[in-house]
Amino acid sequence: MSNFNTTLVVMAAGMGSRFGGLKQLEPIGANGEVLLDYSVYDAQKAGFNKVVFVIKHAIEKDFRELVGKRIEKKIDVDYAFQELDKLPSGFTVPADREKPWGTGHAVLCCKEFVNQPFAAINADDFYGASAYRQINNCLAKQSGDYCMVGFRLKNTLTDNGTVARGVCETNSSNHLTNITEITNIKDCAYEDENGKKIILPPDTVVSMNMWGFTTDLFGYLEEGFNKFLTEKINVPKSEYFLPFQIDELIKKGEKQVEVLVAEDKWYGMTYKEDKPVVKAAISEMTKNGQYDGI
Repeated sequence: MSNFNTTLVVMAAGMGSRFGGLKQLEPIGANGEVLLDYSVYDAQKAGFNKVVFVIKHAIEKDFRELVGKRIEKKIDVDYAFQELDKLPSGFTVPADREKPWGTGHAVLCCKEFVNQPFAAINADDFYGASAYRQINNCLAKQSGDYCMVGFRLKNTLTDNGTVARGVCETNSSNHLTNITEITNIKDCAYEDENGKKIILPPDTVVSMNMWGFTTDLFGYLEEGFNKFLTEKINVPKSEYFLPFQIDELIKKGEKQVEVLVAEDKWYGMTYKEDKPVVKAAISEMTKNGQYDGI
């Protein structure tokens, strides 16, 4: 178990349109630390020994300066680049394409840097220490299957607007059977297509895009991305989402995904107004000794 190596893949290429800027690089800690500093700290403590940041060339200089330099001193770091023109042979970027190709493509872009079981996370989410411990322990079982860490809906909301969450359904052995993407959730409620208010139980388990995989995922992603491009390359806003590929593998019976649940509060910066809340929470945790030596 002690010789077991795992990689953390961090999807950091998104520009944070609702937040209004590069939220990955927003200082949160007393010494200019960003959310990623805390994610990597928690991951390393849980047993991860390498990080791959998926970024864009456009932010590389700022990213390395504001984040990379600091983190490179503590853990092995690689940089993968998610660019529009990073496509399989035979495909070219349509002239009207501006949107990135999605989270499935983001993970695929780091294939050359990952040769051991890995977790994939969003750069702008704070998952908490127990989530990293759980996912690393699950990967260490080397079952060949995948896993994800879900959070209680009530622990993932913001007072500053609505959120979109993937509501998870599981079978009796706690394996994922379905994720339903629900948008415009506020206070555990949303309106369906008929305008009817639907209330979700506060303890509902939702996905916050924290996944655990073996390296065979890359083969599935290559195949899936090719299929996606063949069908949708000319749809300007279409995206190849990671959960879509996972859902397909589950439905085909090729993979099982164990659902782990973190009881911690999740923090994120969906809106600019979320920043003071996140800052205060991390400051409190730091005072309590959770981030000694960060």
